[in-house]
Amino acid sequence: MKIQLIRHATHLITYKGLKLLLDPMLSPKGTLPPVPNAPNQHLNNPLSSLPVSLEELVGIDAIIVTHSHRDHFDNHAISILPKYIPLFCQPADEQLIKDKGFEHVIAIDGEFVWQGIELIRTEGRHGHGQLAEAMGSVSGFILRTKDEPILYIIGDSVWYSDIQQYFKLFSPDAAIVFAGEAQFLDGLPITMGIADIENIRQTSPYTKLIISHMESWNHCLLKREEVRDYISQNKLENKISVPENGEIIEIR
Repeated sequence: MKIQLIRHATHLITYKGLKLLLDPMLSPKGTLPPVPNAPNQHLNNPLSSLPVSLEELVGIDAIIVTHSHRDHFDNHAISILPKYIPLFCQPADEQLIKDKGFEHVIAIDGEFVWQGIELIRTEGRHGHGQLAEAMGSVSGFILRTKDEPILYIIGDSVWYSDIQQYFKLFSPDAAIVFAGEAQFLDGLPITMGIADIENIRQTSPYTKLIISHMESWNHCLLKREEVRDYISQNKLENKISVPENGEIIEIR
C-alpha cells in the first residue's frame, strides 16, 4: 500500500494495485475565500499549491469522499474528475454528488466490496456539542483486503468513543489522521490535534499513523512542526509520519 499526501485531506492511495483519490480538493492556491468566523481571515484558501499535476490525479480508478465540505470536495475537482468511475461516499451526500454529474455514485451505509476491496463506512463527530451537529454528517472508511494492510481513514472527527471502538474492533495497520485542530473563533476544535493523536496511540499502539490536514486551510491552526516535536519528544519516529505535500509513504 502506498499513500501519497497531495494536500490537506486529499491523498492518492494505491491499494491492491488500484488508485483511489481521497477527498479531492484541487483548486489553485489562494482562489477560494477564507472560512468565515475563523482565524487567519486575511488568508485565501487553499494556502498551498498542488505538488503534482492535475493529469496525475485524473488517471485514477475510484474516488472516496468522506463528506462534501468544500475543503474535501471542491468545485474544481468536480469539474475535472471523470464522472464514470466509482465514487464512494456517505448516504447523506449521495444525491448532492449525483446532482454534480457523477454517474457511478456508491453510497455506503455499512460495507461494500469493490474489486476485492472491502470498504467499511465509519462514523465521525466533526466537533463538540451543538457545533458538531451544525457541521453535519461526516464519515470515515476502513479498507481491507487479502495481502494488504488494513487502512483506517478517520475523516474529519475529534476523538470520542466510536473512534476508539473502531480501532479496537479493526486493529488497523495504518490510519490517516485528519488533524490541523481546525476551529472557529468560538468553541473547541472540530478536527484532531496532538491530544487526540496521543489517545489513538494509547488505544492502538501498533497502528502506523499518517498525520495530514494541516497548513492548507485557514482555520487549521496546528502546524507540522508542533506534531514533529511531539513525535521527537516521545521517540515515535517509527510509529507516526507527518508527510509534506507530495510525499509518498509505503506501508507493507
